[in-house]
Amino acid sequence: MAITSRRLTARTRRLDPADPRHGRPLLELLPGGESLSWVREGEGLVGWGCAARLDTSGTARFTDADSWWRQLCGHIDVEDEVGLPGCGPVAFTSLAFADQPGDSVLVLPEVVVGERDGVRWITTIGDAPEPVVEPVRQPGTVSYSDGRLSSTGYRQAVTAAVDRMRDSGGDLLKVVLAHDLVANTSEPLDERFLLHNLASRYSNCWTFAVDGLVGATPELLLERRGYEVRSRVLAGTAWPHPGRTDDEIAAELLASAKNRSEHQYASESLAERLRPFCSELSVPASPSVLRLRNVLHLATDVEGKLADTPEGPGLLSVVEAVHPTAAVGGTPTANAVPLIAELEGMDRGRYAGPVGWIDGSGNGEFGIALRCGQVEQQSTAGAGSGGARGGRVRLFAGGGIVPDSDPDQEVAEAEAKLLPVREALEGVR
Repeated sequence: MAITSRRLTARTRRLDPADPRHGRPLLELLPGGESLSWVREGEGLVGWGCAARLDTSGTARFTDADSWWRQLCGHIDVEDEVGLPGCGPVAFTSLAFADQPGDSVLVLPEVVVGERDGVRWITTIGDAPEPVVEPVRQPGTVSYSDGRLSSTGYRQAVTAAVDRMRDSGGDLLKVVLAHDLVANTSEPLDERFLLHNLASRYSNCWTFAVDGLVGATPELLLERRGYEVRSRVLAGTAWPHPGRTDDEIAAELLASAKNRSEHQYASESLAERLRPFCSELSVPASPSVLRLRNVLHLATDVEGKLADTPEGPGLLSVVEAVHPTAAVGGTPTANAVPLIAELEGMDRGRYAGPVGWIDGSGNGEFGIALRCGQVEQQSTAGAGSGGARGGRVRLFAGGGIVPDSDPDQEVAEAEAKLLPVREALEGVR
């Protein structure tokens, strides 16, 4: 966890939106290669280049990330003429769901362009050159194959989880399981192709990219602005059916005892873990319905104010305390998380882990890495293929399992949740 001995300088200046070089939508500014993104409804942050990077793993990944970032910021001189959250040095961050192996990453880009409340700025570390934006490349033909846990294996895992919960005597109330699907592209995958398509279809989600993990999450784990914090808890899902209107499906979702119970576990879990850090915390009594292109979710927006103490908690410390919520772990979490590893039998990597950004003042936003894919390789197919190059992406989706879950319905729900990234890969309009 070495910190650079040389001092860095982060310079933030306001951009003129009329400047054709910087006035385009944020995602269109990405030059190509590995992308860094956190964008929702046209606002947020994009970045490129790498001025510093931390790779960490295991149970200490949150502590390592927090310590590294604090030390690194101590070696950065800041010239900031804008002063908004996300200005100055920013680390794009993606942390693993599970402790083992727990591979996680923080990246300090050479360049970040941000926009908030109609104000746009650019932050550069050192003398980063003006990038040349290459055209977005098409991925070619997309084909699919089973991942480490197929749909059949997922159905079996769900069945086993239901049996365990029914036999637990109330010691296990919910387990959140997932499976993966491998997408192979005939051409190298341009991450921007995924980002543009996801953002156009799911503009009310946070479209993210960090170290090859690309997705659009509807779930905000934790946002901090000064002493104010907020979270959006999602649990309980329905999806479109022929002959049913969205209003009818939303009404059924709100009336579903199974989904309401699942959602209550998740919102209570988040509030219980966040409350010790807060002097104020507001949790609505009833959820609302969040409508997305492919599914509908029960949603609760939790808002609070951090306690005003001289050594107040850092954002990464609070993120560690609330992860994993019941929405992605289960209830009780201590019993559910070990069962996830047992029944899935795969390393989720950074899927369902915290993903987002943190700035040098401790502000930041972290979502839960859902509706996403991990770009695993860009390789030459071999001599017999005439040197054709292709890409490989590992997609993930799952859902909350409770004692009265139906395995076939859970498989259908997971398939619905895979659609965002599949359609983005295929360029479906």
